[in-house]
Amino acid sequence: MTTLKGSCLCGAVAYEVEDDFAAAFYCHCSRCRRATGSAFKPMASIKTGKLALTEGREQVLIYGTPPGSHDVHCGRCGSFLYSVIAENGNTHVAMGTLIDSPSVRPSFHMFVASKADWYEINDDLPQYEGLPG
Repeated sequence: MTTLKGSCLCGAVAYEVEDDFAAAFYCHCSRCRRATGSAFKPMASIKTGKLALTEGREQVLIYGTPPGSHDVHCGRCGSFLYSVIAENGNTHVAMGTLIDSPSVRPSFHMFVASKADWYEINDDLPQYEGLPG
């Protein structure tokens, strides 16, 4: 299995993740928009435990309460790295933090019912009002 490298903007926090993603998608929910400061969050989903921090564990800022669902950021530069979704055992990697290119590509948009009014989706990928079904 290929291992991919990723990091925050300043390089204080780095990780490795298996290139074994189950899916990749764009989330347009208001929470992801606020977390990233963008119109959507491109993320790739993998089973929790297949991502490991390799640098900067002491620099990590966690929003939420492990082992419950939580977001992981760099405490120095603020980069949003990944989310652990306790309810389904998945980790959602912020694709923009990957240094290496994953084999998976986003294949749908979710939570488009709450997308930013100023953003237009201009591709032909399936769109779901909430979670895909």
